[in-house]
Amino acid sequence: MSLCKDCISGVTHEGTPTGIFHKWLESLVQILTGHAGKWEIIGGVNCYVATPVIDYSKEKVILYLADGFGPQLVNNRLLADDFAKNGFKTIIPDYFNGDPLPINVLAQGSKFSISDWMTKHGRDQVRSPVDKVIAALKQDGATRFGGTGYCLGARYIFDLAFENVIQVSAISHPTFLEVPVDLEKYVSHSKAPLLINSCQFDEWFPPSAGIKADELFGGGEFAPGYRREYFEGCTHGFAVRGNLSNPKVKAGKEGSFKSTVEWMMKYL
Repeated sequence: MSLCKDCISGVTHEGTPTGIFHKWLESLVQILTGHAGKWEIIGGVNCYVATPVIDYSKEKVILYLADGFGPQLVNNRLLADDFAKNGFKTIIPDYFNGDPLPINVLAQGSKFSISDWMTKHGRDQVRSPVDKVIAALKQDGATRFGGTGYCLGARYIFDLAFENVIQVSAISHPTFLEVPVDLEKYVSHSKAPLLINSCQFDEWFPPSAGIKADELFGGGEFAPGYRREYFEGCTHGFAVRGNLSNPKVKAGKEGSFKSTVEWMMKYL
């Protein structure tokens, strides 16, 4: 299997993640933004860590599993910073081990081999660094994990939820989910409340998949909790790499973030 064209398209967003500032600017950044982001090694894995500077629940962590561009993509770090602004310590593991999709894949005419890249970053390869990060965080006192995943990351959020490694799930435009098999397995195996941010144009999770999810989870069928958002006029990848000059895409990107924050506030 390979990624669809929308998995490797989109735009980079404007903004400066706090994690790129030098030490002498950190205090000023914290005052201005209400949070602090930086790169850290956790469990031997390089991670982008966005930490609220206000008081927050130290035992709660949002584990942010990025799309194929990893924490190296500025869009992902900006989203992590925004979660921290809302009071959640947020960690993006570099579960591609320093080898994410290169940013130039977003340019038209790129000759980068997506299929070759995928052979090195399948489910077996990415799970180990994620587990190492979680184990290290538990040693530091984390007891509750909210998982939010985008594209590929959403696939791995489901895997963590199957084993109840995470206590809350929020996914946006998932890639490689098998419908209805993975949805049925989630119902039978997971205790984590599930939020799905879906959209109108999505090869991997089309509207028909959303309807099936509603049948399996909705109407109180899934006791832990379920909600699905649907963003008209948006395409797979909108929550991270959408073109914000398009009003519908901008509304979808902002709406998916808002729904995820509200989900974490309610259940984490």
